[in-house]
Amino acid sequence: MARTKAEKIFPYNYTTTKLDNGLTVILVPMDSPGLTSYYSVVRTGSRDEWEPGKSGFAHFFEHMMFRGTDKYPGPVYDGIITSLGADANAYTSDDLTVYHLNFASDDLEKVIELESDRFQNLKYDVREFQTESGAVYGEYRKGKTSPWEVAFEKLQDMAFDKHTYKHTTIGFEQDIKDMPNMYDYSISFFKRYYRPENVVVLVVGDFKKDNALKLIKKYYSSWKPGYVNPEITPEPPQTAERSTVVNYPGKTLPLLIVSYKGDAFDVKNKNILSSVLVGDLAFGETSDIYKKLVLKEQKVQFIQADFGFSRDPKLLYIYSMVKDPKDVEYVKEEIYKTLADFQNTLVEKQKLSNLKKKERYSFLMHLDTPDNVAGFLPQFITLTGGIDVVDELYSGLDKITPEDIRQAARFYFMPEKRNVVLVRGEN
Repeated sequence: MARTKAEKIFPYNYTTTKLDNGLTVILVPMDSPGLTSYYSVVRTGSRDEWEPGKSGFAHFFEHMMFRGTDKYPGPVYDGIITSLGADANAYTSDDLTVYHLNFASDDLEKVIELESDRFQNLKYDVREFQTESGAVYGEYRKGKTSPWEVAFEKLQDMAFDKHTYKHTTIGFEQDIKDMPNMYDYSISFFKRYYRPENVVVLVVGDFKKDNALKLIKKYYSSWKPGYVNPEITPEPPQTAERSTVVNYPGKTLPLLIVSYKGDAFDVKNKNILSSVLVGDLAFGETSDIYKKLVLKEQKVQFIQADFGFSRDPKLLYIYSMVKDPKDVEYVKEEIYKTLADFQNTLVEKQKLSNLKKKERYSFLMHLDTPDNVAGFLPQFITLTGGIDVVDELYSGLDKITPEDIRQAARFYFMPEKRNVVLVRGEN
């Protein structure tokens, strides 16, 4: 399916092709002499870990995928990547796992061969599995030294009763500790989720589309379908505020997270689009509360919001680091007052218009290299399966009115949807 860029904000022409085995291929040629980025987006993250006692495997495979295959064992894979002068890495979140490389365009076929091989033929024995699962537990323990990691782990555990967003991406500690005993389960996880129907290959940069598609068909067409949907239990509506205090075993200023239950991403849902704008209007660096608490009164180190998108209803976060423990309640009340203002007062039209322009220009200015373009898209690929939604998103944001902003604030920021975590350090 080919498309043009007429009246579209995404500035590059691209093609989306679905192979017979279900693999989706998105090709985005751009003027980047000699440079190409190659992203393999697995639409599986920790959200898909629905079986009790088995959290952490999405992130675990971020590690295992570098163990290699019979044809290209891990050290051989690493050596080839080094010899190409490429850089290869990966990351995992609640909703996705992404493997990405940046390299010289002349090496496109070799990269396609390497990536198709490890997605189809990953191989590891029990010893390697146990070694890597031990490394993951080490990563978990290292993360526990961060008070922010402790705060978000507690928040998700408290806010969700049924849905798999209850655990963070790295998983519950007891599950990670037990991981070395679950070699057979790891094989099952890989076979269910690392299938062509659940993966999108995204290529951005300096290449010929026809040649790239021909090569991808050559190396990926033998990949057998077999994706199995995760059995995720929806989270029931929250009916009362939840809050907790965590005593962190180390020194830190108080960390305050105020969050509210949100919605699953839907580009047609005005409340969701409006909430993104509310986050910046209410808590951005030009907001009244930022000027008051950060600049004038200097009560907090910072305050900011993260009202991002997710596949299922998750949380809208406001977080801050408070300088003096005795000011925690004051800061919390200022956050509530800010949200109440947006529920009761229409935002200025000019202020909203300026923010929309800033969002649009910021997006466009960032699309200057293959890696920046490719790096922006996996979230939307995961949410919708493609990237057409990018144009729909910015078109939708342009239509948001001050009344929409007020409606979203009234819909989301209700006390019964609220979850609050305070982390206190040692004196």
